[in-house]
Amino acid sequence: MTAITSTAYSRDLGDELRRLREKYTNMTGRGLATQLGWDPSKVSNVENGKARASEVDLVQFMTACGQGIDYIDTFRRRYANAFDLYFAQGPSNLRTLIMTESMATKITSFEVLVPPGLLQTENYARRLFQEAGVTLADIEPGVRLRMERQTVLRRPFRPECLFYIHELALQLRLGDAQAMEDQYLRLLFNTHILRIIPAHIRIAAVQAKCTLYEFDKAEPLVFSETGTAQVFAQGAEVVARARQTFQRLDAVALDEEQSKSKLAEYISSLREDPHAPGPDLA
Repeated sequence: MTAITSTAYSRDLGDELRRLREKYTNMTGRGLATQLGWDPSKVSNVENGKARASEVDLVQFMTACGQGIDYIDTFRRRYANAFDLYFAQGPSNLRTLIMTESMATKITSFEVLVPPGLLQTENYARRLFQEAGVTLADIEPGVRLRMERQTVLRRPFRPECLFYIHELALQLRLGDAQAMEDQYLRLLFNTHILRIIPAHIRIAAVQAKCTLYEFDKAEPLVFSETGTAQVFAQGAEVVARARQTFQRLDAVALDEEQSKSKLAEYISSLREDPHAPGPDLA
């Protein structure tokens, strides 16, 4: 077993191993270690994604958890990339992202065209899924999962958050006037963790959206996504670049009170004319 820097994916797969042990055996981590002849810390490190298990270790672990050769082979292929500092996966697999959000002590993000998922209302998220072409059967489960993810912001020991949003995200209308007013109000009530980039700062609109996650006992990582892939990246260079991006955004962003006033403008515009596109929209 090789000690190495953990990644979002190694922690995800380690957690999957823990779930296998808990679902298919009555053993604690220490009990499994005894059965396998391992030190208890080895089971802990593997299940927490802190150390790379050898192929022999994986086979022994999963066999003890009652898994067959097909499952073991599939898992081994996935595990081969567990500790890569750059990792990409499909957009529908949210386990790694949810684990990352739940473990983070600090979240800093930038969105260009839509509010961040952690601040979206249910109706807005539903319309967003519809516009993205998500199948009808998957829309409601997707909305529920997005709402469940938001509980991370209501925990007693929630992460420190700062969300930068370009004003384009306010100008893009999804749904009717009531749905947009509800979304604006959700943002307005969260201006203590929100900064708006004004519409005239157009250079910021070409900056790719990204999120920086920081942890107590793991290395920071940068997350970005498109309609076809989620990308998790670690390493000093990529984290430094993300920090530089947020420093530049902070220099041009509205402060809390200004962001609050900007959102109030959009709400007032909707109430005056529910069909109006909103301030500054060409």
